[in-house]
Amino acid sequence: MTSDPLRTKLCDMLDIEYPIIAFTHCKDVVAAVVNAGGFAVLGEAMHSPDEIVADIKWIREKVGDKPYGIDLVLPSSVPPSDSLDKLKDDIPEEQRQFAERIIKEHDVPTPKAEVALHKWGGLNQDMARAQLDVVLEEKVPVFTSGLGNPAFILEAAHSRGIKVFGLVGRARQAKKELEAGIDAIIAQGTDAAGHTGPIGTFSLVPEVAAMAGDTPIIAAGGVTTGRHLAAAICLGAAGVWTGTLWLASRESDSDMIIKEKLLAATSDDTVYGRSVSGMPMRTLKCVWTDEWAKPDAPKTLPAPYQMLLSADYIQAANDHRREDLMFEAAGQGVGFVTEMKPARQIVFDLVEEALDVFDGITADADSAVPAGG
Repeated sequence: MTSDPLRTKLCDMLDIEYPIIAFTHCKDVVAAVVNAGGFAVLGEAMHSPDEIVADIKWIREKVGDKPYGIDLVLPSSVPPSDSLDKLKDDIPEEQRQFAERIIKEHDVPTPKAEVALHKWGGLNQDMARAQLDVVLEEKVPVFTSGLGNPAFILEAAHSRGIKVFGLVGRARQAKKELEAGIDAIIAQGTDAAGHTGPIGTFSLVPEVAAMAGDTPIIAAGGVTTGRHLAAAICLGAAGVWTGTLWLASRESDSDMIIKEKLLAATSDDTVYGRSVSGMPMRTLKCVWTDEWAKPDAPKTLPAPYQMLLSADYIQAANDHRREDLMFEAAGQGVGFVTEMKPARQIVFDLVEEALDVFDGITADADSAVPAGG
């Protein structure tokens, strides 16, 4: 055991104090975590290029020269450039009618605001590329790909001094990205919130770590406590990727209804399926996921068509603050999120608990040595 088990090669790579990465859609959380000694990545897949530029400027003003990251989706299976209307027209009538039935039976109102998911970078490749161009032009310190292999942008990113992290759910995906020269791999188990694969964190992380060589591996999926952080280090990871943990933080701009749902939730309250986006995704259970899980439900559509089906429901639920309809992406570690705390305190609590775990292991090992041994 080193004198500081939390001083890892990820810390050295990013020049950060603690090997903790916060993934969030809230700029205030990014600033708080970065300024507390961790690292944070802002999810920008639902923002226009101009909005991304503004967010990057805001973060730089708050954190100075400390590093941060931007996350986008790079799905290769979506249409190259179809318009929103064209994509909607291509939705089959069976699934369209089923979605309309859910809206009617559960009295889902009409959205008040512009549907946020209509700007999601996963709708077509042109939208994703326009978002990515901003990241390259702004020379952000780190780019992460929440969906899709980012190997094709490595040369452009590295020439601008940008590090590229890839998120994977299978060892074979990690192998491809490592061979391409990715700077770090986020090995995300099925415990995770949002889009995630079928393999558990404790199986995936050591398998990827064994093939990674000097490339840092970051453990993701269900990480919500200092014990998880300590376990990730023991599995061969150089740090952790956390998401659900920050949704109920004081800085988070999540609706208070969502925060209360998260604080009350257990691991049994999450569901894994394709009904939201067309890709495997873990969220809190809700009316929408329940209905699509019924035997009479039609087959879910591939991305981006299923996302377009769910977009109005999601926007209406949030606009009207309908607690019975609202949900959020949440990992199976949500049961450990029981208190609304400042993001800075969350960072320090993770570190303190992890160090206590390592101290306990060391103490137990020392006590096991026979006298004079």
